[in-house]
Amino acid sequence: MHRAHADHYDECEPAGHVACAGHSHTHGEGCRHVAVPHGDHVDYVHDGHRHAAHDGHWDDH
Repeated sequence: MHRAHADHYDECEPAGHVACAGHSHTHGEGCRHVAVPHGDHVDYVHDGHRHAAHDGHWDDH
């Protein structure tokens, strides 16, 4: 994940587990969110956050 910092971007990983509350749809092909290949799966950019599938819900990073 990249975060804007001064005149560059830092590469970092989130430090915790935060479930995205109230997420009303499932990401996937055709959901219109930006797909981000991440290791062995695909995460999605949603409202400026990266959503990652985790145990039947989406984590908000």
